Order: sequence, then C-alpha cells, then structure tokens
Amino acid sequence: MNLLPVTGHTRVAAVIGDPVDHSRSPAVHNAAFAATGLDWVFVALRVTGGDAGVALDAMRSMGFAGLSVTMPHKEAVARLVDRCTPLADRLGAVNCVVRDGDVLVGHNTDASGFARWVTDGGGDLNGAVLAVLGAGGAARAVVAGALDAGAKEVLVVARRPERAQRVLELDPARCRLAPAAEVAQAAVVVNATPVGMAASPGMPVPSSALRPEQVVADLVYYPVETELLRAAREVGARTLDGRGMLVHQAADAFTLWTGVPAPLAAMLAAVDD
Repeated sequence: MNLLPVTGHTRVAAVIGDPVDHSRSPAVHNAAFAATGLDWVFVALRVTGGDAGVALDAMRSMGFAGLSVTMPHKEAVARLVDRCTPLADRLGAVNCVVRDGDVLVGHNTDASGFARWVTDGGGDLNGAVLAVLGAGGAARAVVAGALDAGAKEVLVVARRPERAQRVLELDPARCRLAPAAEVAQAAVVVNATPVGMAASPGMPVPSSALRPEQVVADLVYYPVETELLRAAREVGARTLDGRGMLVHQAADAFTLWTGVPAPLAAMLAAVDD
C-alpha cells in the first residue's frame, strides 16, 4: 500500500466509536485510497458515549470529508445529523456521514452492504426465507437489506423477544419472531449477535438447525471462522465470514464520500494485513 504524502491538501475521513482501537476500517479505507490514487487518509478516533455531537461539530469545523460511525453512536448520530436518507431514518441508525456542502447527511450502508455481501457470496435473497439471529441495530440493518432485496419472509430469532419489536416493525407482513428450531427452514442464516467473537465464544443456535443447502453468514469478523461457520461448513453449507460484510459496507461509504467505485479486492486484502 502506497499512500500519497499527507499534506495540507489531503482530505481526511475517520471512524468514531468506543472502543475503536481494534477497528480494521483504517486499513481497509487507506488501502482503497492507495489503490485509486486519491489524496485521502483515514483515521480511527475514540469518541466516548454521549459525545457524538461533539464529533459532528468537529467534522464541520475541521473539514472532515467523511465519517464512519460504529458503536455506541449510530442511533445518536441519526438524531444529530442535518438530515438522514430514508433508509437511515427508517432504521434510526447511521453508520456513514457524508458532507453535502455544509449539510451533514446520515446514511446506512450496513443494509446495502449486507445484500451485496450475500449476493457476491453466492446467495440469493430474492424470494428467500431468511433467519436473522439477534434483534439489535445490526439485525435491523440486515433485515432491511434483505427486505429491500426481495426476501419472502424473515424469521427473527431473539433471546429477548421484547427487543425484537423494532425489527418486526420494518415489515410486519414479512417478519415474525421464531424459535431457534425454525432456523432449519431458512435458505439464508445470518448471525447478527456478538456470539462467536473472541470475547463471546459459542454458538448462537444449535448445529442441528443447520443444513447443507443453506448459506450461513456471520457478521463477526474476528475470529474469521466462528464456531457457527465451522459447524455450517462441516454440514456442507456455504459460509460467509464477516470480512465480506465489513468490506461491502465500507465500499459503499467510500463511493458516497469520493464518487469513485470502490476497489473491493484491495479492500478485502487489507482486512488481514
């Protein structure tokens, strides 16, 4: 990766979150800038909970060209930007802020990134039954992306059903709560919980719910092969690890900021550098 020298002309983008020291976003975006020859640089900034407004003020005053948003700020930023896209407004969450002159526009590229990730990985969401494990912000984005891609039905599997209401409200006709046993009915299974991360090992559903015909995707990208993906591979299912989701949502943000098609291959290679 050969970044251009940082000068007074270099445009700056950043990710805000807490924690943020583990983020692969700087590696992914800087690889994209290098591959496209853009005089941009991307940095990670730790912004504690409650300070999202301060970060947006800094984006304005310091001339930041773009902002990625991660936990715990997605919902706060959705309330604080000048306006949201219809999708971000529908989800009540923003993971990408774009400057439109002096106006800060909130986008959500998690939903579109999810749909492209599954499609590029050989899955077909159109007309499919999807099982989503989890009911938080990540699950809402996954469900929105699946619905927009034409999913026939979404089964929401949540340990606390009361938290799932905001997910079900995205489309009550096509979304319903389901027990873990019904995951076996789904063509596409997506883990949108923290279960499987290095700090939270384990399986979000029993391996008995997995079938060879399924596409099984995990938003967790460290470790690359979670226990869920290992179990799915062992039964013969197609597996998609979280690096693809990370890169596809970042690619959409990259294009929104720069107007340039994202170099997906370079971005994916940077995840493990």
